Amino acid sequence: MFELLQKKIGAQVRLSEAEVDLCNSMFGQRSIRKRQYLLQEGEVCRYQYFVSRGILRSYTTDDKGAEHILQFASEGWWMADLYSFFTGEASLYNMEAIEDAEVLMISRDNWDRLLQELPKLEHYFRVLLQNHLVATQRRLLVSLSEPAEQRYLRFMDAYPDCLQRVPQHMIAAYLGITKESLSRLRSRMSRKD
Repeated sequence: MFELLQKKIGAQVRLSEAEVDLCNSMFGQRSIRKRQYLLQEGEVCRYQYFVSRGILRSYTTDDKGAEHILQFASEGWWMADLYSFFTGEASLYNMEAIEDAEVLMISRDNWDRLLQELPKLEHYFRVLLQNHLVATQRRLLVSLSEPAEQRYLRFMDAYPDCLQRVPQHMIAAYLGITKESLSRLRSRMSRKD
């Protein structure tokens, strides 16, 4: 279960065998069933999750009951409500498994300890947080300025493994359109090919 995590870390920093063992010891493991929550709105996000197997989603529900999906995370991706994780304040989001999943999880105390004992991991997590910030800014800009077709093309690039594994209504919620609009959009795009 730790192989994928160490592969991702190893792409940024080199760890000795003892450092790998120390790193792995800071994480817990958890199996999650499809539709099971890792976090619900109003709870404090106590862990950052690394997906070893399966797909998670982070979303919020508006006053009318419509879901707004912020992120999908499949194998090799991280998920957390970072604001809640770092401040200890209640989360505004829900995090749920779309399919049965296996995750590695690290608490704030273990995360701080890991960075203190293995300073070179600060580089890994800094790059991770930088990439997250850039992706969030781009997603916001795209949501505000690009037509649905362009947003869908970007989704296909960002989440190619989700196209067959995530229900269409969730993809539509991520794109900010109805599932009917997504169906028409996909039909139009298939006729162009």
